[in-house]
Amino acid sequence: MKKFSFKEVCVPAIVLFLIAAICTAILAVTNDVTSAQIAKNNAEAERQSRQIVFTDAKSFSDAKTAGDKTFVEALDEEGKVIGYIFTTSSKGYGSEIKIMTGIDLQGKVTGIEILSIEETAGLGMNAKKDDFKNQYVGASGLFNVVKSNPGENEIQALTGATITSNAVTDAVNEAVEIYKTVTGGDK
Repeated sequence: MKKFSFKEVCVPAIVLFLIAAICTAILAVTNDVTSAQIAKNNAEAERQSRQIVFTDAKSFSDAKTAGDKTFVEALDEEGKVIGYIFTTSSKGYGSEIKIMTGIDLQGKVTGIEILSIEETAGLGMNAKKDDFKNQYVGASGLFNVVKSNPGENEIQALTGATITSNAVTDAVNEAVEIYKTVTGGDK
């Protein structure tokens, strides 16, 4: 049996440790340098999404809470509340789907924006298309998903992606329920 010397065993281990420590330090510095810009980019993306789901708003309040849910008020040019924006999520086919929903004071959906989704390409990812998202706009109350001939408060399911369609609808319905809590009504 061959005997290993200190040099043969410990020197490679020490070199490997030093390489790992240097890489860790470089990653930590990179994270520290870029974290402010990442936070700024995320805040800008959220502001843009708010404007997409509530185009009539001139500004938005700071985040507020209703129970354990957070929401933002959409404000007009005078700073009066004209609606609310809720961020909710639901389990889709391949991932958690995060949705931002705008609802006006009459309880009508003003728009939805998909903040994160990782569904099947060509099927579930079609939920990001305007023709699917616009089915919610202008309607109030809770929504149901149907496979054909949608009526009032019914959403036409994406072909081959009913689970994704249901997940988006569940997230929008959760926003409607939070809206009811925030406004104290059943509009």
